[in-house]
Amino acid sequence: GCSSGIGYHSAHALRKHGGWRVFASCRKQSDCDRLAKEGFETVRIDLADDESIASGVDWVLERTGGTLDALFNNGAFSTPGAFEDVATEHVRKMFDTNFFGWYELTRRVLPAMRKQGHGRIINCSSVLGFMSVRFMGAYAASKHAVEGWNDSLRLELEGTGIHPIILQPGPIKSRMLDNARAHFLETVDVRNSSFRSEYGRELSKYASGNRT
Repeated sequence: GCSSGIGYHSAHALRKHGGWRVFASCRKQSDCDRLAKEGFETVRIDLADDESIASGVDWVLERTGGTLDALFNNGAFSTPGAFEDVATEHVRKMFDTNFFGWYELTRRVLPAMRKQGHGRIINCSSVLGFMSVRFMGAYAASKHAVEGWNDSLRLELEGTGIHPIILQPGPIKSRMLDNARAHFLETVDVRNSSFRSEYGRELSKYASGNRT
């Protein structure tokens, strides 16, 4: 996920300071077009769509001759809210992007890394991958899933030259905060919630970019 935030700035840093050939993936074609104008090779990948993942990986490997040195799993979103206020369908959608999409993308990339005998799989988790806070239970659950999977993957790939790495960033001001606020307003019935007054304070934090 390179459209904004950590993914966007990491892509620029890797290309500028590391000399990497970066394939920037985005869910929206408009974001791919924007990054292409900035000089990136771009590919549209929807992490909630296995066919999109498969075609995206094939597209990249065709252009590299079947090799890939590193995969940076980063695309994610959050639907804040108390457990009782966030419907299961929204949590499933979150897991499709935040966990299952990464899982499938990594499965598609691993054969190339095994063949070449090396690689890095960088999974951008969160401080919410080892703790939680109020109204972020669903997002924290998706990040806890990433952490457990990464640990298992690290053990399974020992000795292969392929190294899974976990990142655990804290709060960062990015477009993800605006998106989280929008998801909250679309999915949570604030007026009829037992947490109505607390939600008001939380929304003000998102508006100011100080969500922690």
